[in-house]
Amino acid sequence: MKTVALGIVLLVLAGSQADDGAAAKRDMEAMQGEWTMASGAADGYPIPDTMLRDFRRVCKGDEVVTTMGGRVYMKATVKLDPSKSPKAIDYAVTDGPTKGKTQLGIYQLDGDTFKSCFAAPGAERPADFASKPGDQRTSTVWKRAAKAAEPAPK
Repeated sequence: MKTVALGIVLLVLAGSQADDGAAAKRDMEAMQGEWTMASGAADGYPIPDTMLRDFRRVCKGDEVVTTMGGRVYMKATVKLDPSKSPKAIDYAVTDGPTKGKTQLGIYQLDGDTFKSCFAAPGAERPADFASKPGDQRTSTVWKRAAKAAEPAPK
């Protein structure tokens, strides 16, 4: 009887891990493409509107590149864990001011809106999307960039 019970527990755990993997894959697919920053705050201070329009986020595979004014601001490998609440996202930074460090964050995907909040490297993962003065968190909302219309066939 113990063997059967252990087998059932292992099957449930394996199924749960497969579901988590499928959910992470779905979320990663939903993040693909180009995004523009709609709003944000860094260390509790709102990112000025004049800067918002210069930020772009491009996700291709498991890599994300954020640029500001056409210059690389940050490049990272992305790891998702949608089984957490809120959903967890980790950036292993490969380029930019925090190169070589890991940033822990949370995320939310809702159609063409991606919301995230990241702690400074070495800090604990945020539990909410707030950014307050002194907390060294960056909270942003991104909108999927409109695709350029393809020219009509001649």
